Amino acid sequence: MDKSLIIVESPAKAKTINKYLGKEYVVEASVGHIKNLPKSKLSVDIENDFDVVYETIDGKKEVVEKLKDRASKAKAVFIATDPDREGEAIAAHIADELRPVNKNIKRVLFHEITATGVKEGMAHPKKLDTNLVMSQQARRAMDRIVGYKVSPFVWKTVFYGLSAGRVQSVALRLICEREEAINRFVPDEYWSITAEFRTPDDVSFLAKLARFNGEEPKLGNEQVTRAAAEEIAKQEFRVAALTRKPVKRNPPAPFITSTLQQEAARRLRLSAKRTMMLAQKLYEGQAIGEEGLTGLITYMRTDSTRLSEEAVAQVREYIYENYGKEYLPKEPRQFKKGKSSQDAHEAIRPTSIKFTPKAVKKYLDKDMYDLYELIWKRFVACQMAPAQFEQIGVDIVGGPYLFRATDQVSTFRGFLQVYDDQVDENGGEAEEEDPTSDIPPNLKEGEGLTVSDILPGQHFTKPPPRYAESSLVRELESLGIGRPSTYALIVSTVIDRKYVDQRERKLYATELGMQVNKLLTAHFPEIFNVQFTARMEEELDTIASGKDEYLRVMKDFYEPFHHAVEKASSLASNIKKSLQEKTDEVCEVCGKPMIIKWGRNGRFMACTGYPDCKNTKPLAADQEKHQHIIGGKCELCGGDMVVKGGRFGTFLGCSNYPTCKNTKPIPTGIKCPKCSDGDLIERKTKKGKRVFYGCSRYPECDFASWDKPVNRACPFCGNAYIVSKYSQAKGEFLQCPQCKQEVPAEQVAASA
Repeated sequence: MDKSLIIVESPAKAKTINKYLGKEYVVEASVGHIKNLPKSKLSVDIENDFDVVYETIDGKKEVVEKLKDRASKAKAVFIATDPDREGEAIAAHIADELRPVNKNIKRVLFHEITATGVKEGMAHPKKLDTNLVMSQQARRAMDRIVGYKVSPFVWKTVFYGLSAGRVQSVALRLICEREEAINRFVPDEYWSITAEFRTPDDVSFLAKLARFNGEEPKLGNEQVTRAAAEEIAKQEFRVAALTRKPVKRNPPAPFITSTLQQEAARRLRLSAKRTMMLAQKLYEGQAIGEEGLTGLITYMRTDSTRLSEEAVAQVREYIYENYGKEYLPKEPRQFKKGKSSQDAHEAIRPTSIKFTPKAVKKYLDKDMYDLYELIWKRFVACQMAPAQFEQIGVDIVGGPYLFRATDQVSTFRGFLQVYDDQVDENGGEAEEEDPTSDIPPNLKEGEGLTVSDILPGQHFTKPPPRYAESSLVRELESLGIGRPSTYALIVSTVIDRKYVDQRERKLYATELGMQVNKLLTAHFPEIFNVQFTARMEEELDTIASGKDEYLRVMKDFYEPFHHAVEKASSLASNIKKSLQEKTDEVCEVCGKPMIIKWGRNGRFMACTGYPDCKNTKPLAADQEKHQHIIGGKCELCGGDMVVKGGRFGTFLGCSNYPTCKNTKPIPTGIKCPKCSDGDLIERKTKKGKRVFYGCSRYPECDFASWDKPVNRACPFCGNAYIVSKYSQAKGEFLQCPQCKQEVPAEQVAASA
């Protein structure tokens, strides 16, 4: 056979690459990994230098045989899996299988799936990077050892089926510590005074009290604030200082993996997992009109903000032609390398500036288009001129009181013409600042002002915000935990394990998550902490760079870990007993005492007669929460329906269980607004990851809402219910789904 074989991971990528190569090449896909660690055993030989045993994945034997057959007839084999550590490990596994039939095996890297990118990769074949392979193997070995050694400890102490992961458990710790900080938080009251000033020309503007006798004003309660307001009203005010200065705002760097996930979450409401799935498709190629299959972005797992000279030249030309020379800096803009950046790939950017969002919109679905537009705009903006503003500040003095106002006027939009960067970086409600006012343009220093109104404001200090996916990824990155390929998996794993709930885009530690975290941090304090995990990431990097060896890093990790596991395991039975609580309750089924145990959804009551008696029920507090439900009759046998607990949360079950096994969801107490017959009930999506609210008559009635209904009528339009919502700027708030009016919490409380 005169043809060469190219092997990639995905069929989609294979189709795109096949378009760019001549008839002398055959392109096949491995369809991801061909080997993995078997689930049934540890597969890391600790006694034999941590040797790792891989097996061919079930269902992949036919793929491997096909690749072998193709390779045996090929002139050469080029393995073009993704250009990262995981891709290098996949390439090594493929090479191991093909080497007996073809020794002419080379590694090629495609950083973008375009004609240029493929040509560049094929022009520079290389050997497999053993250092990258061993670095990835070390990560897999560490994760497997932690999972297989610590998870049984969690089974013995909490309940069977739970698991613990090396990096995910540290992410859980961050979420739980934030939850604890929020629970401990005691708000402090404070007040502010804003005054409305009027100029001699009868133009008004606002300013905030900034100083009293040269110091920050201390307004701790309403009485002090009202007294200060009365004194302020007696003063004569003048403009003491007026400043005007130009300020610039530089554009943000092009996207790396973490910043793409953060911005996609904030702007597009995409999860980290979905963002990476869409980015993978954009990288592998989409059918774009006459262009055919074309990769639209460069490789999306990167921690580098570096851009190629060719890409920068293209975008500078585009900026000059479409926006004008004033929008183009004299020199290309370069960005600082992050302290933990490996700089192995370029930043995430469009493969060609000609693929504008407008040009490709009709070929992409909505989410894919939105993500591509975000990447494209960020790339163009990063090479544009800074935005320019005039910063105006005014100090107003009257007696011992100094008021201050600021204003900012745009004088040149610069990169903001393409990419508006005004998004709250905290993923939550922005901090309060001095008021921004429309300061009159003809205001002069020394000019007298009159006070037309004084506006006292009551405030309370706020607890630290809960993590959103985006802010958790940013925190992990700043702490040096995880790498670009792992962020999405870290977040999805703690949610999938039921350790964390995601509500209104915020991450809430569950009761179960809090308990597991408490166990892990108490008995593995040296393992599940930020410093240790970050140090192990650095050590993995030293393997990848060839500065350290696999065996030494594994020993450095394993010795303290093994000691901690041995110590914790010896205490497991005592720990489990300490987590169970005796009660005065008697099982209504068999008459034996009830105890409080831990389950996937937190604590619940269980019969001590298990396994002969499997009766369980929620704690008294949970029953009280649903007291309005208890007392209904079972439509099958006439028994009382009571609140029970299960692996998927609370539900209504017949008190005559196990004779009668009737169950149904707990209604919210709100009639379905669409059919008026059914009740709104809490439901979960097919995979159980998201909660929504739907009609109990489904599928006859298909009403559904992501927002939690609140059983209060709208005071504005009379709609039967309102909903609880969340936004970055406002935090949690109530809104009517019918008229869209926000409903103040005090109105809801007053009608309760």
